[in-house]
Amino acid sequence: MEIRLEKDFLPVSREDMEKRGWSQVDFAYVIGDAYVDHHSFGPAIISRVLESHGYKVGIISQPDWKREESIAIFGKPRLGFLICGGNMDTMVNHYTVAKKHRKQDAYTPGGVMGKRPDRATIVYGNLIRRTYKDSPVIIGGIEASLRRLGHYDYWSDSVKRSILLDSGADLLSYGMGERSVVEIADALDSGLKITDITFVPGTVYKAKSLENVYDYKLLTEFEEIKNSKKAFAESFYIQYCNTDPYSGRRLVEKYKDTEYIVQNPPSKPLSQEEMDAVYRLPYQRTSHPSYEKDGGVPAMKELAFSLVSSRGCFGGCNFCALTFHQGRIIQARSHESIVEEAKLLIQDKNFNGYINDVGGPTANFRHTACEKQKTEGACPAKQCLFPAPCKNLKIDHQDYCELLKKLRSLPKVKKVFIRSGIRFDYLIYDKDPRFLQELCKYHVSGQLKVAPEHVGNQVLRLMGKPENAVYERFLQEYSKINKKLGKKQYVVPYLMSSHPGSDMKEAVKLAEYVRDLGYMPEQVQDFYPTPATISTCMYYTGLDPRTMEPVYVPRSMKEKQMQRALIQYRNPENYALVEEALRIAGRTDLIGFDKKCLIRPRNSDRKKLEKVEKTKKKKTIRNVHKKAWKK
Repeated sequence: MEIRLEKDFLPVSREDMEKRGWSQVDFAYVIGDAYVDHHSFGPAIISRVLESHGYKVGIISQPDWKREESIAIFGKPRLGFLICGGNMDTMVNHYTVAKKHRKQDAYTPGGVMGKRPDRATIVYGNLIRRTYKDSPVIIGGIEASLRRLGHYDYWSDSVKRSILLDSGADLLSYGMGERSVVEIADALDSGLKITDITFVPGTVYKAKSLENVYDYKLLTEFEEIKNSKKAFAESFYIQYCNTDPYSGRRLVEKYKDTEYIVQNPPSKPLSQEEMDAVYRLPYQRTSHPSYEKDGGVPAMKELAFSLVSSRGCFGGCNFCALTFHQGRIIQARSHESIVEEAKLLIQDKNFNGYINDVGGPTANFRHTACEKQKTEGACPAKQCLFPAPCKNLKIDHQDYCELLKKLRSLPKVKKVFIRSGIRFDYLIYDKDPRFLQELCKYHVSGQLKVAPEHVGNQVLRLMGKPENAVYERFLQEYSKINKKLGKKQYVVPYLMSSHPGSDMKEAVKLAEYVRDLGYMPEQVQDFYPTPATISTCMYYTGLDPRTMEPVYVPRSMKEKQMQRALIQYRNPENYALVEEALRIAGRTDLIGFDKKCLIRPRNSDRKKLEKVEKTKKKKTIRNVHKKAWKK
C-alpha cells in the first residue's frame, strides 16, 4: 500500500477529494467540532494516524443533522464511518451546571452556538444508520469514551444505557484511540466484517451471547443498576478498578437475554517513540481556512502557541474522568520532539515570543509514578498521591526542568508559561527545590493558578485531594522563594463549590478562607456531575463507591446557588443567598460590622445590631475604667 502524507488539510468536500485523485474515501470522519488540524484535537490525531497508515480520510465537520445529504458529501466510504462528538462533551459544551444554555461554543467558527446537536454522537450515529444502513459505524472521543457502559446522566437525571446501543454504532473505541483505530482499519481492510472485530483492546462491542467471550467479569445487569443506586455504585467501582491496560479485566454488561455489551481491556500506552511519531505528523496546526471569514475558531487562540508534553495523570482527583479516558500511566514526548515543534511555533508570523503552555493534564508529571507501572500498570484500588504519597512514588522534576530550560533558551522566545496546571502537592513533596525556584523565576508572570479546590478536609478527602495543610505548606514555600527572588507574585486558587461532602458548614469554611485572602475569586466551578467519575457516582447514589459509606450531597439548585454565592459573598447580587446560607449553617455571627463578618445586616436589623454593638462597647469601656480604678 502506497503511503503519501499530504502537507495540506484533509478533504472536506467532494471537490477536495477529487483534487487528490480519489474516487472514494476509506473513512468519512463525522465530527461535532469545526475542523482543526492540530494535535490538541482528537479527530486531527486519529485522521492523521490513519493517513500515515495509508488510509484515505475525508472530514465531515458539523453536518446539518436534520438533512441526510449532509453526511453524504463523499458518498459511501469504502470501509466505514468514524464519529467524534467533539473535543469536549456535547452536553458540557452546551449547558452550565445549572442546565442553562451557554452563549458561546469555543470549538465552532465565530463561537456560534447551535452548530451541533445535544448528544451529537448519538444523533450523528442514527443519521448515518438511516442513510447508509450497511456501512460500519465506529464511535469514539470523550463523549463515547465516558458513556461506554451504563452511566448516570446528569442532564436527564437518569441512568442511561451504553451509548453504543443508543447511537446505532457497531463498535466503540475508547481512550486515546491511536492503536485501536489502526487495528480496526486493518481488520476491515482485510475483509473482516465489523461484527467479527471483537478482539481489539480499547474497544467495546455488542454480543448476542457470551459463547465466544473469554476471561470476563460480569457486571450487574443494566436493569438492576437503573433501579438500585447501591447496585449502580458497586458496578461503577468494578469499572473504575478495571481501567488499567495491564490489570484491567474484560467487562460484560447484560441488557436483555440476548443482548450484551462487552468492553475489552484498555489499549497499552504509547512508548515515547510512538508519541513522538504521532506528534510529528503533518498537522496544519490551525483551523480550516474556510473559517477565516467567521473569525476563526476561538479555542485555537490559546492552543496555537501551546505544547503538549505528556498525557495521562496519576493525580487521581475523584471529580476528573481522566482515569477512564487517558488513564493513570504517564506517556511523554521526548525533548527533541517538543523542541522541534517549538521551533515551528517560532516561525509562525503571529508568534509574539510567548509559549502559552508546556504540559498535559498535569504539567509537572513527565514520567510514570513508579517503575512498576511500566510493566504491571497502576494499582487498581490504590492512589499514588492520596491520602499521602505512596512509598514507591518517584518524585522528580529534573526532566521537566531540563525541558523548560531548552525551550526558554530558544531564539525569539521571551517567556514560557505553564498553564495546564501544576500539582502543588507533588511539587512540595520534592526535596529538591529547583523546580519551584525556576517556576517562580521564569514561568510565572504575576499570578500562578493552582487548584486546591477546597479547604475543608472532609470535602478534600472525598475529592481525592491532599489535606489543606499541604496547600498551606506550598503557599509558604512559594512566598518564601518569591521574596528571595524579589518578585511580587501571587497564587490564584481554583475553588469548587457543591462537591459531595460539602454541607453548608463546609461551604462557610470556604467563604471564610476567601475572606481572609482579601479578594473575591472570579472563577468558581460548581461541581459538574459528568459521566464516569467517582464524584458523579457519589452525587447520584449518595454513596462513596469505594467504601459504600453514605455521603452528604448538595443536590438542589437552590443549595448549589447558596454555596457558590458564599464564595462570591462580596457581590451585592448574592446578599439574600449568603444571608440564607449563613442562617442555615448557624453562622449568623458572620452577619455584622466586625471585619470578620461576611455581610452587613439588612436595614431592618441594622438599628438592633448597632444598639447591641453600642451596649457591648459601653460595657467594655466600663470594665476598663473599673480595672484602672482598682489598680
